[in-house]
Amino acid sequence: MFTMLNANPLQDAIDNAPEGSIIKLPAGVYKGNININKPLTIIGKEKGVVIDGEGSGTVITIKGSFVTLKNLKIIGSGDRHENLDAGIKIADGKHCEISNCSIEDCLFGIDMQMINNSIISDNNITSKRVDLGLRGDGLRLWYSNDNIVRRNSLIKSRDMVVWYSHGNEIINNYGRDNRYSLHFMYAGKNLIKDNYYELNSVGIFFMYSQDSTAIGNVIKSSLGATGMGIGLKDVSNFTIKDNTILYNAQGIYIDRSPFEPDTHNYITGNKVLYNSEALHFHSLSENNIIRDNIIMGNIEDIVNDSRGSKTNQNEIAQNYWDKYEGFDRDNNNIGDTPHKVYQYADQLWVYNPDVKFFYASPVISLLNFLAKLAPFTQPLFLLEDKEPKVKIKG
Repeated sequence: MFTMLNANPLQDAIDNAPEGSIIKLPAGVYKGNININKPLTIIGKEKGVVIDGEGSGTVITIKGSFVTLKNLKIIGSGDRHENLDAGIKIADGKHCEISNCSIEDCLFGIDMQMINNSIISDNNITSKRVDLGLRGDGLRLWYSNDNIVRRNSLIKSRDMVVWYSHGNEIINNYGRDNRYSLHFMYAGKNLIKDNYYELNSVGIFFMYSQDSTAIGNVIKSSLGATGMGIGLKDVSNFTIKDNTILYNAQGIYIDRSPFEPDTHNYITGNKVLYNSEALHFHSLSENNIIRDNIIMGNIEDIVNDSRGSKTNQNEIAQNYWDKYEGFDRDNNNIGDTPHKVYQYADQLWVYNPDVKFFYASPVISLLNFLAKLAPFTQPLFLLEDKEPKVKIKG
């Protein structure tokens, strides 16, 4: 064990430490960028251990395996996006750990490139105090597989991204005041569980991905006219289960999903509550299995903005719809008649976003009522739930 007991330059201590050493830092400010390229552990043995990059480059750069950072406060990266100036940049390794660290005033938080079988846990990450579009990502996984990302807090960063990365577990994290709390692209077999995301532009967005599960997450108050809870674009064999999606402009957004032939997406057991739009379909989207969800308090339950998404060719059954107007005479909690949803030509706001400004006004409500009462054109059939639930149990 190598123990640093004084304020000698930290880089010198790292360079002089044998492989596998544990460097225990007392409270103090350690200035300057540091580089680690061998198995090593750095631990803040008490509160107040600060590593300050002094506004230049990446504060801590790690290359290799078996490196651990714990109980550190990391501040003051540079502000160059093209260099990915970060609090911690870690590459080309496995079996690393970053835990119980606070990363502040760093453009990017933790940048992982080709890192496998590692743990990122219990960290608090915030970007620089700039406009949202000028911030860096709080956490980036790039070609990084089979990692555990848990109990981290990302506040006022840009995105957390998982690109070209597979088999990761993303569990019990918190995100607020970001753009995308989670953004996946070309990623497969990831588990996204029990995360809590609020006041972001988008909660979770999946693109060009497959074979993943999002379960037990809470996504609320996604901001803006197109604020989104969960988005699916060109994804296949996904399970979206037992999530709570509320107070968003769009609850679940579905675009050309499932993408691969003869596959399904399973959207089951979710609570989609008090959104402007519960389910928004864009482009061709068929063969989704949408069952046992609670769809309640939304302004519109179904929106089809492209006229070609074939929403009626999804398997939709045994959902609770608060807009269902049928009866349950045999008390089996299944409506006696199907729940059918139509789109009327009078609903101009679907294709003209400018009309959305007036959507909740009395005049639009009256027009929608008259359209349903006596439509002047044949309405577009969107979907049918043949076995709608009448009551919410449990």
